Formats: sequence, C-alpha cells, structure tokens
Amino acid sequence: MIDSEGFRANVGIILTNDDGRVFWARRLGMNAWQFPQGGIKQDESPESAMYRELKEETGLESEHVEIIGSTDDWLKYWLPKRFIRHNTYPLCIGQKQIWYLLRLIADESYVDLTHSQEPEFDLWKWVDVWDPIEEVVSFKRNVYEQALKQLAPFISAGFGRS
Repeated sequence: MIDSEGFRANVGIILTNDDGRVFWARRLGMNAWQFPQGGIKQDESPESAMYRELKEETGLESEHVEIIGSTDDWLKYWLPKRFIRHNTYPLCIGQKQIWYLLRLIADESYVDLTHSQEPEFDLWKWVDVWDPIEEVVSFKRNVYEQALKQLAPFISAGFGRS
C-alpha cells in the first residue's frame, strides 16, 4: 500500500527477551542484519500486519509474544535513488512504519526462520538494544534510532543510552 506521497505502509518489529536484549536477524544470503518488518496490505490494520509478518519471518504466533508498545506515529525513511523503481506505479520513494515492541513470552525454540515458503532470514541472535542502530543499513539508521528511543524505555531490563 503506497500513499499519495510515495511511502509504502509498513510495520517494524522489535522483539525483546527477558534479559532486555533484542532479536536481530540476517537477511537470507546477505551480510545485512535488520529487525523483522513488512508491508501492510490493503484493508489490514498495522497490528494485524505485525502479527502476519511476525509469523512469516520468525515463525512466532501471537500467543508467543506480548505487545509492550508501539510508536506514536509513522516513522519514515527514503530509499536511496538506486533502489527506486522508476518504471513502477505508484512510485515508491520510501517507507512509513509503525514500530511494535514485543516481549517473547514463550521459549525461544519456537523461533523458526524456515516457516515461510520464502524465508527472509537465515540466522538470528539476541543483541544489546542499541547495537542495531550502528549495524543496520545506513538509510534505515534514523528510523531505527527513532523507534528505539521511543520504545527502549519499556524494555524490561531497562537498558538505556547515556
């Protein structure tokens, strides 16, 4: 779903464990790491999209997680020019995202990256809450920082940036 400004509606997922660490996943066949995320379909709420993407990308179901919070509004990033497909309509220039903070309430053995027919990730690990800002691809960095600044205070172990 692309809005009139050219931004694709999307959800981002920050999954945390009881130790206050966050789920960090490597894109299939690449040396690129990110949080789970994905598009919102027409007539789908952001929360429904979040649960669908969570299942598709991690194999986790709604009963495996608890929603702790979400960002107050859409967070946007622009795609680098080399990623814009100028021959498509409507033209997508970036993404606008609602971010969700989830806590894993089931055993981590429920994580299954091969659940989907087309897996997104091939490896995952728990990392410090602030590590993703430095490790994510540069054009997403500002959105990650905004999302973490809004949601990190709600992570149970109380990690924070000084």
